[in-house]
Amino acid sequence: MSQILAIDYGKVRTGLAVTDDMQIIASGLTTVPTKELLGFLKDYTKKESVELFLVGEPKQMNNQASESEVLITPFISKLRTFFPEIPIKRVDERFTSKMAMQTMIDSGLKKKQRQNKALIDEISATIILQSYLYNK
Repeated sequence: MSQILAIDYGKVRTGLAVTDDMQIIASGLTTVPTKELLGFLKDYTKKESVELFLVGEPKQMNNQASESEVLITPFISKLRTFFPEIPIKRVDERFTSKMAMQTMIDSGLKKKQRQNKALIDEISATIILQSYLYNK
């Protein structure tokens, strides 16, 4: 089997998470500066077999797309161009940042460590991936 790679896309940085090859466990991979994301994904997919990209879909409480969707839509177009053989699915990412922060608190991280926005993005991507696996 191949991995599923989840993307919590952001204007400045993007959190990434992957499954194991059996697609059972979701793990944080890294956080990448968004301007370097496509290059990172090209390198990663040369080394690892990825069968699906999950891209977080930010929504407002009324189920409308959030304003950050205008940044994500062009990214998805580029992703399709660079990786036409890998399908893309969208996953509702509401509350993932809050859940990531709570996960950090629950795991005992100190306040200074919880201010690490890159870690929050990576945990958010992991939550997106875990929710997909749970509902699959």
